[in-house]
Amino acid sequence: MDSVYRALADIVGEDYVSAQTEELFTYSKDLGTSEPRWPEYVAAPKTADEVSRIVEMANEQKLAVVPLGGGMSLAGLALALRGGITLDLKRMDRILELNEQGRYMVVEAGVSHGKVTSYLHKNAPHLMHSEPGAPPAATIGGNLAIHGQGDLAHPYGFNSDMINGLEVVLPTGEICRMGSCALGNEWYTLRPLPDLSLFMGWSGCTGIITKVSLRLFPCKKIQEQDVFVVENENLVPEILFKLTHVGMAEDLVVVSQEIPPPFNRLHYILINLAGDSREELEFKRQLIFDQQLAKYIQEGTGGIGAAGQDIERPVVSKTSDWRKGGGFEYVGAIVPVGFYPEGFRLGVEISARHDIPYTVLGRVVGCGHSMMFSWTYAFNRADEDTVSHARQALHETDERVLEMGGTLWKPAVFGQKLVMDRMDANTREMMKKVKTLLDPNGIMNPGNWEVA
Repeated sequence: MDSVYRALADIVGEDYVSAQTEELFTYSKDLGTSEPRWPEYVAAPKTADEVSRIVEMANEQKLAVVPLGGGMSLAGLALALRGGITLDLKRMDRILELNEQGRYMVVEAGVSHGKVTSYLHKNAPHLMHSEPGAPPAATIGGNLAIHGQGDLAHPYGFNSDMINGLEVVLPTGEICRMGSCALGNEWYTLRPLPDLSLFMGWSGCTGIITKVSLRLFPCKKIQEQDVFVVENENLVPEILFKLTHVGMAEDLVVVSQEIPPPFNRLHYILINLAGDSREELEFKRQLIFDQQLAKYIQEGTGGIGAAGQDIERPVVSKTSDWRKGGGFEYVGAIVPVGFYPEGFRLGVEISARHDIPYTVLGRVVGCGHSMMFSWTYAFNRADEDTVSHARQALHETDERVLEMGGTLWKPAVFGQKLVMDRMDANTREMMKKVKTLLDPNGIMNPGNWEVA
């Protein structure tokens, strides 16, 4: 038994460390098109102290450490590109505190969004958090590490905007807290202390998030979805502008996809509404349809596709079903809302070139300040030719999005390099200084966000 394995076993226990091929295989792949990359060890810590001790040992051994949440990024961001230790954080799944009056909860970073939703439904049904459009196993910490968004993005922004504090294990092993909790106070605010936001969006390259104070928001008794449909993609930005102006929707998503056929070349604007009474809901509908959308109905350029549908949480993509052997990966980008028509046409073009049914989606972020736009490419996991076509489509989309002025969201290594090639030189140098300062031995998720 080698010394690293023995050290890991001493820290987390024999049952929570492995170097067996069949178990490492599970961690060598994610759900997208990335090639397998094998760790040498997998460990599942239970506490921040155990994470700290593992990171200290890894520094001594100059071993890579790759934090893993739910493994749902689809972009290879938690694969062991340089071997080393994969840290599976899913055992760190305790809900530590619920402060109903302060509208926040403190959780360990490995807790899943599904568990948070279930806990609030049972213990505080009048509160909710922003849930991403991912399977329920997606973790809180993992979503923050990629600047995720959820179904409250329209009024409140990115999920990484909805926190009151963090606990992080630094790449050298120290446990650090940010926000009011750093003063020994309750976890009620991240401001107004000096900004130390060095951990979100870095995909675990600057430290391992271990605890989060998650902001909660009012959960209305009735939640329903209305659908407005247009054929002309050029109308979508102005319609979204009108909808964000009245501020009645909790979530605004636009989707167009080749499958099923009724969606092909049409643009479905999904409008999530919530109210504590029927009167409140109908008031919001009146503002939306009678005042903002009536023009399009009267002109015949838009119509009501559905009204009063139940909202499922989470809303999970079914795109993996578009091909036999279900698999998919997508390029995400943060873009202006006015980008939608061009983004739609780009998705249709690239998908057709690779014989993939097109799927595009846009989610309004922060009252229309931006939009998360995604281009999804399905493939058959058992057919390498379709995997190769999907991979080529992803790379082409990365390149075209940057040429069109978009900002790639949670890009794979290919996209990260494109981003850094275009980045202001002083900004890129600052990223390098931050990474070198925090991670002098270069052990944290190496291969991601590396500045040459």
